[in-house]
Amino acid sequence: MDAKSAVELMESSSEVHFSGFHMDGFEQRKASIEQPTTSETDMYKQPFVIGVAGGAASGKTTVCDMIIQQLHDQRVVLVNQDSFYNNLTEEELTRVQDYNFDHPDAFDTKQLLRVMDKLKHGEAVDIPKYDFKSYKSDDVLRRVNPSDVIILEGILVFHDPRVRELMNMKIFVDTDADVRLARRIRRDTTEKGRDIGAVLDQYSKFVKPAFDDFILPTKKYADIIIPRGGDNHVAIDLIVQHIRTKLGQHDLCKIYPNLYVIQSTFQIRGMHTLIRDAKTTKHDFIFYSDRLIRLVVEHGLGHLPFTEKQVITPTGSVYTGVDFCKRLCGVSVIRSGESMENALRACCKGIKIGKILIHREGDNGQQVSSSASMVWYKSLFHLVILISYALINDQLIYEKLPNDISDRHVLLLDPILGTGNSAVQAISLLIKKGVPESNIIFLNLISAPKGVHVVCKSFPRIKIVTSEIEIGLNEDFRVIPGMGEFGDRYFGTDDDDEQVVVSSQ
Repeated sequence: MDAKSAVELMESSSEVHFSGFHMDGFEQRKASIEQPTTSETDMYKQPFVIGVAGGAASGKTTVCDMIIQQLHDQRVVLVNQDSFYNNLTEEELTRVQDYNFDHPDAFDTKQLLRVMDKLKHGEAVDIPKYDFKSYKSDDVLRRVNPSDVIILEGILVFHDPRVRELMNMKIFVDTDADVRLARRIRRDTTEKGRDIGAVLDQYSKFVKPAFDDFILPTKKYADIIIPRGGDNHVAIDLIVQHIRTKLGQHDLCKIYPNLYVIQSTFQIRGMHTLIRDAKTTKHDFIFYSDRLIRLVVEHGLGHLPFTEKQVITPTGSVYTGVDFCKRLCGVSVIRSGESMENALRACCKGIKIGKILIHREGDNGQQVSSSASMVWYKSLFHLVILISYALINDQLIYEKLPNDISDRHVLLLDPILGTGNSAVQAISLLIKKGVPESNIIFLNLISAPKGVHVVCKSFPRIKIVTSEIEIGLNEDFRVIPGMGEFGDRYFGTDDDDEQVVVSSQ
C-alpha cells in the first residue's frame, strides 16, 4: 500500500479510529454512547428548584417565607403541595373523619408534576386553592409565573421519586413532635374551624402514624436538615448564601456539580470577542487564546489536591501554606489540544505531557475524517497510517502516555468540547490505562451543552473546567457561536491544508 492510497483510505473512512504504534485491545465506544434525551434549550434555561419537606406544623412555610424574604432581589415562587389534594367524593365526604390527609394517595401527584414541568419550561400556570372546609378545590385559580427559583413545599414532596428528581436542593425541617402538635391544634382550630377533639383524634389516628410511615423515612433524601425550623436563622442564612452562589453560576453548573466555568469578567469577555472574530489576525488569535488558556489551566490546577506546608520566611517567621500536587501530568488531544501545552508547562515546570490522537472532524467533535488531521498523517505519522490500515480491524491505537500515568492526576487538554464523542474516547483510554476517573480534569476554552451532557453523564466523577458555555451545535454539529476550527486558526493551516505543522514532542 503506497502513501497516497493510505491517505485516500483514511479520508474515506467515516468510523472513529486511533492510529499509532501501541496495540492494547482498546474497546471503542461508538454509537452506543448515550445521547442526551433533554434538549439543549431545556438544560440551558432551568430554574433552581428547592424542595422543603417535614411533618405537619413543623415550620416549613416559615422557612420558605424567610428564604423568599432574603432572596427579595430574585424572582421566587412558592408552590404548596396542599394545593394538590384530591377532591373528596360525596361518599368520602360522609365519612371525612376517616379520611387520611397525610397519606401519599391523598394528593394528585400527576397534576403536581404537570405544573412543575410547565414552570421548569418557562410557562405560566394556574394553581388551584384547596378549601379545607368543603374539601374541594376553589374555582378561583392562582396564576404563577416562571421564576429563577421555585420552592416546592409539602409534607410528602420527597416521597415520590419523580418529584424528587425535579429538585436541585432538598431541605427537611425537623421539629419536635410536641411542638408540631401544639402548632397543629392552634392552626386547625383557628384557620380550618375544626373542633379540638377532632384534631386530637385525627392526630393519633392518622397524622402520627403517617409521619412515622411516610414522612420521616424521606428525611434520608434531604441535602439539608434544619432543626427548630424558622427559629434556626443561621441555617437559613447559609441556605440563602448557597442559593445565591448557585444562581450566579451557569445553568448547567446547577445540573452538573463537576462542571466549573471560570468567573466572567470584561477582560475575559473581551478576549473571547477577539478570538471569535473571523477577522482577527493569526497573531492576535494566538496571543489572546494563550491568555485565555493560561486562565483555564490556572483554574484547573486549583482543583488538584494539596497538603499543608510550613516554611520559614526571610524574616525568620513561620508561614503556613500548601504544597502543590507532585504526581501530575498533562495529556493533549492532537492537534488542537497541543495549543494548551505551553500554558501548562509555564504553570508546572518540567511537567510530563502525553498525547492521544483521535481521528475526527476538526474541533467540533464529529467522528469522521478531517483534512486538518490529515496534515499530521502526511508528515509525522505517515508510517503510522500504513501500520494502522494494515491492522485497522484489530483497533490499533496511537497514544504516547507516561508509563506511570495511573499514579498521576491528569489534566486532559482540548480547547473545544462539541458533541463530547472525542472527549469520551480520550477519557475512556485514560481510564483503561488505570487512571481513576476522579483524577481526571478536562480543560477546554468553550463547551457546548450537548458535550457537557455526554461527558458528565458518562463520567460523573471527572471535573470539567471551561471559560464559557456555548449556545449549542448547528445542524453540522459545529459549536455555535464558536470560533471556527481552532487548530487551523492557531497553527495557521486554515488557508493551506498542505502546510505541515509539527509541535515539539
